[in-house]
Amino acid sequence: MPTILPTIPKKNTSSFQYSSRVDRFDSSWREPLAALLGLGRAAGADFIEFFIERVNYISCLAEDDSITSISPRLSGGAGVRVFRGVADCYVSTNDLSFSGLKLALEKGLSIMGLELPGASALVPDINLEPLRDYATQGGKEAWLSNCSGMREMGEILLEANANTNRKASHVQSRRASYFRDWQEVLVASSDGTFARDIRLTQTVACSLLCADGDHRSSINLRLGDTSDPNFLRSWDSSSSADELAESAGIMLYADYIESGTYPIVMANRFGGVIFHEACGHLLETTQIEQKTTPFIDKKGEKIAHESLTAWDEGLSENAFGTIDMDDEGMPAQRTLLIENGILKNFLADRTGSLRTGHPRTGSGRRQSYAFPAASRMRNTYIAPGDYSIEDLFASIDKGIYCKKMGGGSVGPTGEFNFGVDEAYLIENGKVTKPLKGATLIGEAKEIMNKISMCSEDVGLAAGFCGSVSGSVYVTVGQPHIKVDSIVVGGR
Repeated sequence: MPTILPTIPKKNTSSFQYSSRVDRFDSSWREPLAALLGLGRAAGADFIEFFIERVNYISCLAEDDSITSISPRLSGGAGVRVFRGVADCYVSTNDLSFSGLKLALEKGLSIMGLELPGASALVPDINLEPLRDYATQGGKEAWLSNCSGMREMGEILLEANANTNRKASHVQSRRASYFRDWQEVLVASSDGTFARDIRLTQTVACSLLCADGDHRSSINLRLGDTSDPNFLRSWDSSSSADELAESAGIMLYADYIESGTYPIVMANRFGGVIFHEACGHLLETTQIEQKTTPFIDKKGEKIAHESLTAWDEGLSENAFGTIDMDDEGMPAQRTLLIENGILKNFLADRTGSLRTGHPRTGSGRRQSYAFPAASRMRNTYIAPGDYSIEDLFASIDKGIYCKKMGGGSVGPTGEFNFGVDEAYLIENGKVTKPLKGATLIGEAKEIMNKISMCSEDVGLAAGFCGSVSGSVYVTVGQPHIKVDSIVVGGR
């Protein structure tokens, strides 16, 4: 993080006249933001942060053989966060002029019981660091212009639906969707932070509904990427169609599962959604502040089986939750959450660190300028273990193989239930007949101690995470894992 530099000469507030480029966040923003930060400090605030954003977003939906929706969105705005002690407030605006930002600051100060200094007051600028420009350093300026245009989006999605129709049987409906979210951000704060980045996040999703009489099956697939303008062009929609058609065909005539308590094997990739939901959220400092995590005072203690190690990081190449800096300007890094069952770290943003004492981890994230940052996950996954996949299956006489996870819900302290889109019976160490209608039911602090075996094949999957700072892009993941016992709901 930047070192706080000496202040530069004080200025009279009556002379404040600034303008900055609104089509690009560059060094021209340094002087006006430094002046505004100085105003906030002179008013008595302990810390002030500006988050400024531009967004260029588009989504496209193909249903069966038609494009049914194209939704573009251009937006921009700023948020200012004002701290006084451990209390803070947040004000947002879509007026990026100097006067608009000053008005937002004034409102934030007033909420905290503070006032801007008078016109004759002498106010020091905050000496911001030289612009830390991840966009220029990473060659990101041309990303937007190199992405697929609307016509190309539509053609690729229609071809994907056509591939699915050719390869699947008893097709009722096909959907393929894509979105591209381009974002330019600038962060300036009174500790000297001054940083810029461009993010490019893209995802493509397919779904297939098949029906034959009373038999039904529904299968979904999603792929996500950051940083590759050619992501949609390079997508192998034929391979995705093969995967959808195979799963839907198998599950169409599958038997319904019998409710009970079973040992299970969970597949890699999106299987990691249960760790994300049932445990990952409980390791965010927002949960400590609200006293809604059972792990609040467990750092350094055993909270999981000794076979389990888990990470959260923002560094994996092209992963859906990868960021060069968080939304508070802190560079991305790796955070060891659990090591051999021992809780090592929590995920902390600036506010969480201030109020809980846990160190910041580059995890301050937000959906947009309309939200203050909060501690959020990035790429979160269980680390590889020492077992083969065959070892996991061989250890089970009768159990369930959860190959594809579906949606679910999690309570505030870790109680969860998750549907399984594709499941199979395990008998005498072998995967046998397909099963449908399975729901996994459990509690975080219990299931973490029942993950007794992890294979070597870590896989990652794209996802979306909603919390107090809106919806953000995340990666979930794990190798194949064995859970010794879990309640499985069915018929």
